[in-house]
Amino acid sequence: MTRAALASWRALRVLLHVLQGLLLVGLLFPRLPEARRHAHIGHWSRGLLRVLGLTVQVSGQARPGATLLIANHVSWLDIAALHAAVPQARFVSKADVRHWPLVGWLVAGAGTLFIERERKRDALRVVHAMAEALQAGGTVAVFPEGTTGPGPELLPFHANLLQAAIATATPIQPATLRYLQPGEAFSTAAQYIGETTLAQSIWRIASARGLQVQVNLLPAQATAHADRRALAEHLRGLISDHLARSAAG
Repeated sequence: MTRAALASWRALRVLLHVLQGLLLVGLLFPRLPEARRHAHIGHWSRGLLRVLGLTVQVSGQARPGATLLIANHVSWLDIAALHAAVPQARFVSKADVRHWPLVGWLVAGAGTLFIERERKRDALRVVHAMAEALQAGGTVAVFPEGTTGPGPELLPFHANLLQAAIATATPIQPATLRYLQPGEAFSTAAQYIGETTLAQSIWRIASARGLQVQVNLLPAQATAHADRRALAEHLRGLISDHLARSAAG
């Protein structure tokens, strides 16, 4: 099968999978208990990766109970990759994702908290919403870089959203995401940076052969009485070091 034919076939399967997810969220989720919704989220996320031709490898264990999950940010697929490992996670995402065709409704139905990063007051609102979710024993997930990066080099971490974990003394569990393919320790096909559109990114990923995503869940870190900026730098160092070691190994 040619690369173009492979990409077209996978893109069609993605569309059908997204439509299935919309029906699931719209018709079934309102009647399901939380644990069943989480199970469906994990199953659907693994299915999305599969129809795009990715294999997923997960190492480490998700921390039970209230947790702030953080990870480096590479692709729009990061949420699906983390949901494959931690389906109970409720993500914080930039507000414009809500307006993406089909996908916006899907991620909203999964309980995503949307933030308008340009408005400082909106960050405060989201921190309060995150704190409430953590106090209720939930898992909230954020990408401290705030936007997608190239993969091996991390962007600076924004510390504001970490305040929700500090204020509630909730442990933070760092995770690393690494997309790789034959000949590339950090896949260029998975990058979602610059002027790349969502359609272009889907096509590049669907065209790739041998694409994998590694999800590594690292030990949780205490937050009580922490300085959020110092904590952000510490967590960034942990994630950066683990990415470097995994690529080298």
